[in-house]
Amino acid sequence: MFDFLNITKALTDENRVRILMALRRRELCVCQTTAFLDLAPSTTSKHLSVLRQARLIEGKKRGKWVYYRLPGEGCFAPARDALAFLERHLACHPLILRDEERLLKLMEREDLFCAGMGEDGLHSIGVHLLEESDEDK
Repeated sequence: MFDFLNITKALTDENRVRILMALRRRELCVCQTTAFLDLAPSTTSKHLSVLRQARLIEGKKRGKWVYYRLPGEGCFAPARDALAFLERHLACHPLILRDEERLLKLMEREDLFCAGMGEDGLHSIGVHLLEESDEDK
């Protein structure tokens, strides 16, 4: 019962659902997630904590950043079922499609900003603080 309640709690917030849908295609660090949702870092961290407690995401620390992704093949079956449900029902939702576009622009900006900063794959938080142009919004 506890697992069921954790999963349903995690899915009752629009921002948490948006995070899950964004993680379908890529892993994201906390600051990337914060930037794409346009939330305070503490709010984003709380959302990620709820998702992690429900076993809907996994986190891994690399350098000073924590990266989150959807769980792998052998994941908790109720979590796998919940993620499949979201995919079936929300993959083409206008908000999810807009989020995908926004994330792509964020990642492109990050690639440009971080080019030549080393091969460790770690980015700088500075890219997420860049002003968005009107066409990015």
